[in-house]
Amino acid sequence: MQNFITLEQIDSAAQAIKKQISIRPLVGIILGSGLNDLADSVQNAVRIPYSDIPNFPVSTVHGHAGRFVIGELEGKPVLVMQGRIHYYEGYTMGQITLPVRVMQRLGVPSLIVTNAAGGVHPDFEPGDVMLITDQLNLMGMSGLNPLMGPNLDEIGTRFPDMSRPYDYEYCDLARKIAKDNGVTLREGIYAGLSGPSFESPADLRFLRLVGADAVGMSTVPEVIIARHGNMRVLGLSGISNKANLDGSTVTTHEEVIEAGKVITPKVEKLVRGVLRSL
Repeated sequence: MQNFITLEQIDSAAQAIKKQISIRPLVGIILGSGLNDLADSVQNAVRIPYSDIPNFPVSTVHGHAGRFVIGELEGKPVLVMQGRIHYYEGYTMGQITLPVRVMQRLGVPSLIVTNAAGGVHPDFEPGDVMLITDQLNLMGMSGLNPLMGPNLDEIGTRFPDMSRPYDYEYCDLARKIAKDNGVTLREGIYAGLSGPSFESPADLRFLRLVGADAVGMSTVPEVIIARHGNMRVLGLSGISNKANLDGSTVTTHEEVIEAGKVITPKVEKLVRGVLRSL
C-alpha cells in the first residue's frame, strides 16, 4: 500500500467538491466522536458523503457520520467534517489527513479541530472542555508522521516549524468567548496515540508524567498537516472520560458518545462565538 498521497489525488478530491459548491469556505471544522450535531445547524448546506469523493477514505466508527457539510454557520462559509477518519481504522497517515489537504487546496485558511479525549489531568471531569494549547506527537515519535514521504512543495516546506501548532490569537479568542458565555474552559496539552485500545493505567501514568492533560486517538496528524500548509488552528477537546490511573474503572466507546451530549452544547457555544468574531 502506498503510504503517501500525491498532489494529483488531493486535487482530484478537491475538484469533486468544488463542482458541488458555490462558496469558498473560510473555516474548516473537524467534529470528533459524539460531536456531530453542530453540522446539522449549517445553513444552505451541501452534504457530500466521503464515499462520493475520489481517493477518499470512509469513516467506519460509530458516532462519525462520514460526510462533508458545506454552507454557512454564524454567517461564515464553513466546511465541516461530520466525522473524521482514524489511523486505527487501517488507513495510512496520508489517507487520514487527506481531508485537511483538500481544505488547503480549496483555499481554506483556518481550521477548528475538536475531539473526544480522556482526561489525564486529575482535576478534569467528564463533560469538561479543554482548550488545546500544545500537543504530544507520540504517533510521530514512533515513526508515524503524516509528512513522511515526498514533500508537497506546492503546499509547504520540508521541515515545518511546530513551535506554535495552535494559534495564540485563536486561543485568546476562545478564552474570551468562554468567559462571555459562562463556559468553564480547561487548558492543556493533548497527547495523540494511535488507538484503538484505550490506555492502560501505566500508559496514563506515563502520559501524566510527561505533561499530558488529555489523550485521544486523532487530531495531532491533522494539525501537523494543517501547519505544514500554514493554516491557523484552534483545538478543543471534550473530556469524555476520566483517566483510569489505577485500573479501578472500565472505559467504553459508548461512554464517550454519551459524554458528547453534555459536551456538544459547550463546544457549539465556543465554535459559534469564534466564528462570529473572525
